[in-house]
Amino acid sequence: MPTKRTNWLPGIFNDFFGNEWVERPSVASPSVNIIENEKEYKVEIAAPGLTKKDFRIDVHDDNRLIVSVEKKSETRDEDKGNKYLRREFTFSSFRQSMILPDNVDKDQIRAKVEDGVLHIEIPKILKEEKAQAVKQIEIQ
Repeated sequence: MPTKRTNWLPGIFNDFFGNEWVERPSVASPSVNIIENEKEYKVEIAAPGLTKKDFRIDVHDDNRLIVSVEKKSETRDEDKGNKYLRREFTFSSFRQSMILPDNVDKDQIRAKVEDGVLHIEIPKILKEEKAQAVKQIEIQ
């Protein structure tokens, strides 16, 4: 005997709206760029719609830089006299772990969110080039 498939929306709404009327968020990791120059490394993470409150950046003793994102939002379309046909709560998270090179100054790492991009600046420890001078040893 065939079974009737029931949805939480009445059948008339399914026929009228279909599934196309509800936009689904895509699940993807943001794009990451890593740039190196003589003085520093720069990490850029695409972050449209996110603020600095949504990010957490940790540097561990084992030279791991961990960038975490957690965004919670609730969309409400309230209108007096109407019932919800659909109400969406969204939660998105992202975690990226990167191994830092040994030549970085972990105490001077800086980050900012600007124009939809998280910028992390990781300065290098600059070793002064030693002059090839001759050092005379005093004989006692």
